[in-house]
Amino acid sequence: MLRGAGAIAIALPWLEIMGPERTARAAPSPAKRFLSVYTPGGTVMNRWRPTGTETSFTLGPILSPLAPVQDRLLVVDGLDLKSARGEQHQSGIIAWLTGTAQEGSNNGGYGSGPSIDQVIASRISAGQKAKASIEIAVRWATGKSHGLVSPMNAANFENAAPFKPIPPRLDPVEIFTDLFGTLDPTAGDDAARRLARKRSILDFLDGRYSALSARLGAADRQKIDQHLTKIREIEMSLDNVPVETSACKAPERVDTSDYNPRTGLNSSDNGSIKDTSTDAAIPKVGKLMMDMLVMSLACDITAVGTLQWSDTEAKHTFPWLNLSEHHHYYQHDGGFKPAECERICNWYSKQHLYLLQEMEKVDMGGHSLLDESVVFFGSELSDPPSHNKTNMPFLLAGGGGGLRTGRWVRYPNLSHNNLLVSILNLFGDTRDTFGDPRYCTGPLTNLT
Repeated sequence: MLRGAGAIAIALPWLEIMGPERTARAAPSPAKRFLSVYTPGGTVMNRWRPTGTETSFTLGPILSPLAPVQDRLLVVDGLDLKSARGEQHQSGIIAWLTGTAQEGSNNGGYGSGPSIDQVIASRISAGQKAKASIEIAVRWATGKSHGLVSPMNAANFENAAPFKPIPPRLDPVEIFTDLFGTLDPTAGDDAARRLARKRSILDFLDGRYSALSARLGAADRQKIDQHLTKIREIEMSLDNVPVETSACKAPERVDTSDYNPRTGLNSSDNGSIKDTSTDAAIPKVGKLMMDMLVMSLACDITAVGTLQWSDTEAKHTFPWLNLSEHHHYYQHDGGFKPAECERICNWYSKQHLYLLQEMEKVDMGGHSLLDESVVFFGSELSDPPSHNKTNMPFLLAGGGGGLRTGRWVRYPNLSHNNLLVSILNLFGDTRDTFGDPRYCTGPLTNLT
């Protein structure tokens, strides 16, 4: 009621200001760290899938080891790997993070776009951290790839055309020295001397390349500029060495002398050549790799990482599980063995539990490393014997970007490209499509 002089009064329409005061709801802060974790060969879906409702559910037997962190998980069910067009395993690992098809890509059998980890790295890590991203793998490039990068094992692809595959680093000793050598109290002055020598070599190369560039044509100059960019990235990594803090500490060293990171070079196409010593060391090496990834995030060495547990062939044995044949044998080479596949997948879930709990332990100043991160677990297919790529077994974890966990969400028959663009949105990237646009209809709802 609006009152004027004397007895004059005019009725007003309902205005929002007349209602109760509303509390402003702040948009969640973008996620700060990203990890992608690959496990080969899909799963046994009826042993993977939870039961119950979205917010009140019981994890299936394969995921049951993750029960202690169920409130930090988002089980993403029902998505199809529609952009995986091409060879049955290869197209799956290529599409997993790129959302592009191997079929018709004219890119050496790879896809036709970047992987989301590299897009995220360009936004939150490249030029800001010592390393734009870190890619590591355990027992990688088995079988037909013979220890070399190929469409059978490549998950990460550069952010710029021609979107070259990024092979993961394999040697745990070399990775430890590179990432944490300056934090190692036993290294003495050796680390400082190595650092100074690397700087002097890079300074020399930078100068020579710059002088040469002025005398080259446009195409050659572009190649040289790419080399210079790589050199400057290395220089930045040398200038941004980690400093030990309450959150940042060098992982505990592990004796990996019984593990040959390049044993894939000696592999046979059918997995008949076995390296049982290296295979037996997979659990301790995998644990060390996870420790190094966690600390590389906590020490701000990078903000983006990928861990590959083998490759799409996975032609290695599992001695600690008393499984003497390789994973591909249990998937279909020897006929589908669901009980053996379940044991392998259940073991991977235990490794995922360790990774997430270690991230949760790291105090980043009133919140955990996991709170500000997004972790994406995936595979190249869903059903091993049929190579089916519907109802993909995906998991998200963490709290970055406002991700709402402790839930089981289902998206029947939608494309997983929609999940990829949704993950990018968690990092403040506002695009509404990613990968091959034929297989992306926009971000998923109900993630945040």
